[in-house]
Amino acid sequence: MLRHLLSEIFGIVAATGAGLRTPGSADSALIDDLVAANWILAQQGVIDGFGHVSARHDKHPDRFLLARSMAPALVTAADIMEFGLDSEALDARGRTPYLERFIHGEIYRTRPEVQAVVHSHSPAVIPFGVVEVALRPVFHLAGFLGAGVPVFEIREAGGPATDMLVRDPALGAALARTLGDAPVALMRGHGNVVVGGSIREAVFRAIYTEVNARLASEALRLGGGRVVFLNPDEAAAAAATNRAQIGRPWELWKEQALAGRR
Repeated sequence: MLRHLLSEIFGIVAATGAGLRTPGSADSALIDDLVAANWILAQQGVIDGFGHVSARHDKHPDRFLLARSMAPALVTAADIMEFGLDSEALDARGRTPYLERFIHGEIYRTRPEVQAVVHSHSPAVIPFGVVEVALRPVFHLAGFLGAGVPVFEIREAGGPATDMLVRDPALGAALARTLGDAPVALMRGHGNVVVGGSIREAVFRAIYTEVNARLASEALRLGGGRVVFLNPDEAAAAAATNRAQIGRPWELWKEQALAGRR
């Protein structure tokens, strides 16, 4: 008991000397971006009361950061929790995690280059997961879709009578396998998952996946199914160019999200 008490005292002293951060704590700028990502995605209509965005821990790649179970637009830094790749909270402190946190943990486990994951029920995207029409890029800002967008069929992994939620490691692993090395995967009858090499890239991709889905639906309607999509070379070139300019829309989206909270 005494040893435990002394350990807590020295831990508090050490944390105080480090600006109230323990040696293993995530960088405050990363947490700020993660909170902003929640607000931005909500303000842009990609997520509403449901959906979530996570970030890989900057000091411990075998951990990730994700808010407690709540509406994304209401997330603050105090709501951010830390998880292992098994998607179990390291220090829950009574907070309830998202049911579908396994989406994040299993993708981080299989994709070491991924630094952020967005799961949403992005409305314009959902139809492409239930019809035999592939989601393809119709404009340059969605060039990242050019490599193909796989569709996760939960019946193949969980049987015919799931509630459509990725609520355990096995379903999370199956989704990660479907995603493969793609930046986006659709989830039939549910939504989609988007990954990126940073929080800002994942947010960029999540927003423009939704925009592209709206444009593609309209183009397919107007063109009677005949649409000129970006070819693979155009898509790859556009994606490379856009990746260097992610900061421009991020600052705009962040300001818009902040303005909506004033």
